[in-house]
Amino acid sequence: MIETKAKQNIRHLSRPELEAYFAEKGQPRFRAGQVYEWLWSKQARTFGEMTNLSKDLRVALEENFLLPVLTVDTSQFSGDGTIKSRFRTADNHLVEGVLIPTDERQTACVSSQIGCSLSCKFCATGYMGRKRNLDYDEIYDEVALLNQQAETSYGKKLTNIVFMGMGEPLLNYKNVLSAIERISAPDGLGMSPRRITVSTAGVAKMIRQLGDDQVRFKLALSLHAANDAKRSEIMPINDSNNLKALIDALNHFYKQTGTQVTFEYILFNQFNDSLQDADELVKLYRKVPADLVNIIEYNPIDAAKFSKPDEETIRQFMDYLGKHKVNARLRRSRGKDIDAACGQLANKAS
Repeated sequence: MIETKAKQNIRHLSRPELEAYFAEKGQPRFRAGQVYEWLWSKQARTFGEMTNLSKDLRVALEENFLLPVLTVDTSQFSGDGTIKSRFRTADNHLVEGVLIPTDERQTACVSSQIGCSLSCKFCATGYMGRKRNLDYDEIYDEVALLNQQAETSYGKKLTNIVFMGMGEPLLNYKNVLSAIERISAPDGLGMSPRRITVSTAGVAKMIRQLGDDQVRFKLALSLHAANDAKRSEIMPINDSNNLKALIDALNHFYKQTGTQVTFEYILFNQFNDSLQDADELVKLYRKVPADLVNIIEYNPIDAAKFSKPDEETIRQFMDYLGKHKVNARLRRSRGKDIDAACGQLANKAS
């Protein structure tokens, strides 16, 4: 019995590997450049779209390679302009991404995994479990599709990308870094890495690795409590990556990259919203070169019993941070009416 060789995803080939393929087929080297441009800059969805190649060459590529792409399964439109899209992978998994428009920015909130294994108590994705990691070309497709939505709906390209969707980016380290390389490459989407933020629940070893790799994008830590007891209660990852380990890792990251970090802190009613909690946050903020603390409104989910503090409690918390020279910003949630806000992504469509 003759074994047939499994087709390879053509986007998993580097440019030199494509050049070697075409050389083996007796084709000129520039063919690799043409195909590479179709795959990344022009975001071709099929080999048939590669119209500057001969029909025979397109057929040969179809016979030898796969070109799996992400497609938009459904989109929901919020009253505030936010668009949540559910994407379908080539193997029929679903994953969500969000376009958040403002007057100044067009921000894509993208996912790095299908589901999540970290089980944070306040996050809908954490109740799904993890199905698998997204490949770097799938993450790239998310960004490209959200960029198309930004241009179609608002006449503007994406200005910012945040890895704050489904999954823990640092548990899909290689694919996330490869996706960012392609997104920021001149022959990719050409976005500045300084406009890309990777948000982590706190994997100390991989934060240190980001520093060693001297990445140029920004880093945010989902903190949500400034003492270990409370943080472990809502984020089980804190049991193996406690605040001391994270502080050490963040300082290493800063030393290696010169990039200050951002803290994300969701306020939960009568859990982490007291002035004592604010004081603990001030003390932690002073231990790390941080440029900002994003104070985030809690967005309710069916699986959790948390609620949002009243406006006076939020005001007192923010005032305390301001009085103690913490650069804090209150981030009002967007897309709550379509379950597109922070912590609400769970492949649920109306």
